[in-house]
Formats: sequence, structure tokens, C-alpha cells
Amino acid sequence: MPAPPKTSDAQIVEAARRLLESRGREGFSLTEVAAAVGVRAPSLYRRFADRAAILEAVELSLWCDLAEALTDAIVPRRSLDTLRSQARAYRTFAKTHPNGYSLMFDVQSRHTEEGTRARSNALAPAMPAFTALVGKQNALRAARVLTPFLHGFVSMEIGDAFRLGGGLDAAFDHGVATILQGLARTRGRPRRR
Repeated sequence: MPAPPKTSDAQIVEAARRLLESRGREGFSLTEVAAAVGVRAPSLYRRFADRAAILEAVELSLWCDLAEALTDAIVPRRSLDTLRSQARAYRTFAKTHPNGYSLMFDVQSRHTEEGTRARSNALAPAMPAFTALVGKQNALRAARVLTPFLHGFVSMEIGDAFRLGGGLDAAFDHGVATILQGLARTRGRPRRR
């Protein structure tokens, strides 16, 4: 009978996530991931083909966690409040996991069906609120309007690019409110191609 495994995929991914957050994408090796879970590096290759595969698994876990954060931010029967709450949850997630957040949007990441599905699943908790706000036909379009603002704002915040003073919380809330108000005005208008 074979010996039971000393670690699991989930433990490996969690160890890689911790190293990613503390050292950045290029700041750790597979040997360090292996040591963090109490095995030798060759043991990792039985579960993950290479370092890129571990990073892909980390990215997928991050998308899953973002979906959970957005789900937790739902305000029942209040689409605008839900979208505001989810915007704040998105910002908090990004600031809590800055290196992981960067990995989620890294151009070096592999583009796989599983990754596309994970991104779609992360957006899913917001879609009912977008649908209530602008209608089913425009919901994805509306999400594609708000998401770049969120990404740009938190990327600049993480990178310490806001250096002119003023309250970032108020600026963030103002930006989200302005975009949502503009989107709400489009409900019922014919779509333009």
C-alpha cells in the first residue's frame, strides 16, 4: 500500500499564495514552496507540471476568493447598494492581496478555459444587480464600464500613485456613484452597436 501524501494541492497553492504576497511573482522558487509544505521540490512535480502551473492554480484560487467576496457583499433587493458594496469589496480584496491581484491581471498568465470560467464566475455575483440596473441586454456592457474604473483605481492605489492628497475613500465612492448613476440613466434606451 502506498504511503499517504504528505501534502495536498490546496496546501501547495496556499503556500505559494503566501510566498507570492510576501515576495511577488518572481520572488520565490518551487523549492521554497515545497519547503513551506514540508516536502522536497520533486514531489511538487507529481501534482503540478511546473512553476507556471502552480501560479495558474494560485490565480484560480484568487478568482474564487474574489467571487466569494462579491457574493458576501450582496445587499438583497437593492441593486445600487449591492454594486456599491461589491465595488468596496473588490477594492478591499485587491488591497488585501496586492501581489495576488496583480497576478490575476498579469499578461504573463496563461489563458485557459478554466481561467476564463473562473473570471466569469467571479463576475457572476454582480450580474443580477447590473441586470436590475440596466436590463439584461446591457448588463455585461455595464460591468465592462465599471470594472476598468475599479481596476485602474485600485492598481493606482496599490502602486501608491495617488500623491496629491485628499481622501481616497471619498474619491473611490464618488467615482463608483458617478458611474452607476450614468449607467442607471441608460436603462430602457436602445442599444447602439
